[in-house]
Amino acid sequence: MPRLSEFYGITIAMFYGDHEPAHFHAAYGGHTAVIGIAPIAVLRGSLPRRALNLVMEWATLHQAELVANWERSGQHARLQRIAPLE
Repeated sequence: MPRLSEFYGITIAMFYGDHEPAHFHAAYGGHTAVIGIAPIAVLRGSLPRRALNLVMEWATLHQAELVANWERSGQHARLQRIAPLE
């Protein structure tokens, strides 16, 4: 599972050729969540509130890059790193 970004102890990753709907995986301190890309929403799992808020903010800022990576993942093409939340 390629890592797309890391910030504040949160890891963001995406699987190649994963199932629909378009999504990414977020992990923080033993918690994991699957986050939909369009719309940005928790599909399953959970993160602590502060970590989830940071992930949602990051995803909103980088939604177009997430969509592009989702398309690349379906083609098993190299995924692009995305800038962390600062």
